[in-house]
Amino acid sequence: MKTIALIAHDARKDDMVSFVKDNFGILKKMRLVATGTTGRRIKDAGLEVECKLSGPLGGDAQIAAMAAEGKLDGIFFFRDPLGKHPHEPDVQMLLRICDVHNVPLATNHATASYLLLGMDEEMTRI
Repeated sequence: MKTIALIAHDARKDDMVSFVKDNFGILKKMRLVATGTTGRRIKDAGLEVECKLSGPLGGDAQIAAMAAEGKLDGIFFFRDPLGKHPHEPDVQMLLRICDVHNVPLATNHATASYLLLGMDEEMTRI
């Protein structure tokens, strides 16, 4: 079973919920981890998800630690590229960890769709 993390800045949470609903059939076959508010929104959409802390309170760091430990198969982080975020150092750390540990990272709906389809195809072959 694949494990993926789902994170969305406030301005992108609706986009994440839309993504989850559009891909419900694939996502229900995976173990989902999310930051606090994003996780609650995903639960409201009907999927089981393990919620970490809110991003600004350390959730981004918790997910980065999972990535560094090899516990994640991918991260879907719908970032708000136009907003200012007080926890930007944590965001940059998460992106760096993904690069250092070769963890697939999607930062928008289009890329997430392609990554998820590839993961689903890989699970189907196994």
